Amino acid sequence: MVDSRTMQHAREAPAPGGTVTLEPWELFASAVLEAEALVRRMTSGPPRDLAGLVIEDDEVDRLLAELPGMGGAFDTDVRDRTGVAEALAQLRTQFHESLHDAGRFSSLVRRAALDPSEAEVLALLAAIERSPARQRLLAYAQDDVSATRPWLATLARVFPQDHPGARAVAADARLRRAELVTITGDGAWASRVAALAERVTWALAGDESADPGLPPGVERLPSPGDERDEGGDLLLLHGADRQSRRERAGVETSRALIATALPADDAQWRALVREATVTGSGVLLEVDDAMLPALAASWAVRADHLDWVISSPNPLEIRTLPARRWREVELRKHLASPEAWEASFGQRPTHGHRLDPDELRLARIAHGGVEGDLDAAVRRLASGQLAGLGIRIESRRSWDSLILPPHQQRQLTELVARYRFSGTVFDQWGFRPVGAGGLVALFAGPSGTGKTLAAEVMGAALGLDVYKIDLSSIVSKYIGETEKNLERIFTAASAGNVVLFFDEADALFGKRSEVSDAHDRYANIEVAYLLQRIESYEGLVVLATNLRANMDDAFLRRIHVSVEFREPDERERLRIWQLAFPPDAPTEDLDLAWLASRFRLTGGTIHNSVITGAFLAAEAGKPISMEHLVLGVDREMEKLGRLRTEHDFGPYYRFVSGNS
Repeated sequence: MVDSRTMQHAREAPAPGGTVTLEPWELFASAVLEAEALVRRMTSGPPRDLAGLVIEDDEVDRLLAELPGMGGAFDTDVRDRTGVAEALAQLRTQFHESLHDAGRFSSLVRRAALDPSEAEVLALLAAIERSPARQRLLAYAQDDVSATRPWLATLARVFPQDHPGARAVAADARLRRAELVTITGDGAWASRVAALAERVTWALAGDESADPGLPPGVERLPSPGDERDEGGDLLLLHGADRQSRRERAGVETSRALIATALPADDAQWRALVREATVTGSGVLLEVDDAMLPALAASWAVRADHLDWVISSPNPLEIRTLPARRWREVELRKHLASPEAWEASFGQRPTHGHRLDPDELRLARIAHGGVEGDLDAAVRRLASGQLAGLGIRIESRRSWDSLILPPHQQRQLTELVARYRFSGTVFDQWGFRPVGAGGLVALFAGPSGTGKTLAAEVMGAALGLDVYKIDLSSIVSKYIGETEKNLERIFTAASAGNVVLFFDEADALFGKRSEVSDAHDRYANIEVAYLLQRIESYEGLVVLATNLRANMDDAFLRRIHVSVEFREPDERERLRIWQLAFPPDAPTEDLDLAWLASRFRLTGGTIHNSVITGAFLAAEAGKPISMEHLVLGVDREMEKLGRLRTEHDFGPYYRFVSGNS
């Protein structure tokens, strides 16, 4: 039997600066290894003269005397194995009792859902990794100076017959499911090597560095409350935005989470499972598709000791789900609250920005890079995503730049207010929106009457950029390609909170026709797709057309505000002429009232006439005069195919006729 003095000696290992107290798991593991070496020492022959190639018996005697497991309690000349077995039994009992403690090792055992026998194998592998002296003893026990990690045959031999031994590191064993242990070598089974994963060794030493094999972009989400070691739940979470799903995942699991996109290969999956096990975290898989890959489902089944949360925008196809028990939570889409804005930026949104919590998080990241400009941070969300699909119109001009009759002006301000206060009406007051709660406006009227400018002014009022969709880049002759391009536009716009402006919208949103051939059928499918997609878009869409009659009736029913743009009257034309000149433009003797009364032009044509006149004046090296403006008007009217007469130009006809 081993008395109390011997056990006290076993708890203390000599060290250069004093003594080091070992935990029960390391004491037990060291004793298992020392016992194996001691048995071989008792039964080995005389020392062999192979210096450097074998470990000599006298060195083994010294190691056995110094290592703490047996504590030098047994004389190596006595060939009595009973005392060894009794000492091991006592240390095993103490070790099993310690698995309920809160130490690093016992916490790891609980997180990996190991039974006591599997914990013994883990302890042995960990103890060997932490001590060169134990590695030397192991090499002696295995009769191979280079074998400093245990063979499978050794694991099968050092534990009792009723112990799983090497089976504890089999392919489907808990230690392997948790990715704590690796098996190397391709020779005979007996000589294959079991080793502790490096991340586990560092963790037991108190280091918290993440596993270097983790997928790129992994994020650690803190626990919202008290953490627990045991896991094993599978939660399906869909709806709302990514940030809202993350917050709900923490509440549902009551643990810290490792959030990641789908790992690229088995190596990344192994590192992910190992990291979650070591840190006691759950795994939050963020999936964009409705189909869960088979590899992801298989890992969620294999590592069933972990809490898994699979987060997706929409419900996952049930046939792709892991073959284990799961529960599902659906989140309702919502906008970030005013309190969340205040917490992020120290102020509430001034332009009525409609951001969900995830977009608010991204805007907070962008905020520092745009010198604290809140509107610029929101606009930054869409940068790059709509490149090549639309033309960005930077919203700079204000309501003063837009000259419209009072009724149309009021319609536009009401549209802006409707967008700005949708969060109040739908989220706070509880009204249910039709569709996804977005807004669709139709701007109808002749070319040049201010439709694009109105969209820009609205964007400025809301602090949003306007993206003018280039139809040539999205309309394709190939079946289905147009819908794919449009889906890219709506997806990018949803992420960036922008105003989508479809100019010449009747080209895309035209009336459906009777089906006479395959082309008609697929054209009608495109229109039907647009109807559905616009209704599910949560932002602001502006459809501009010169020919309202060509729009499909189904689109007209989905339009929230319709604004008719007409040619300006004389008073409005004069105001447009006046606003067309920047403050620094040099002018001389301009009679803008005469131009406004004589020529019935749209705002766009007036602007082009002024630009043309400005270039003529710059070429002549003179200030802009009536001569230059009259010539600009003449060029624009010629472009439009309109008849010009001497009566039109009156006293300025000489400039047009070339007789000046």
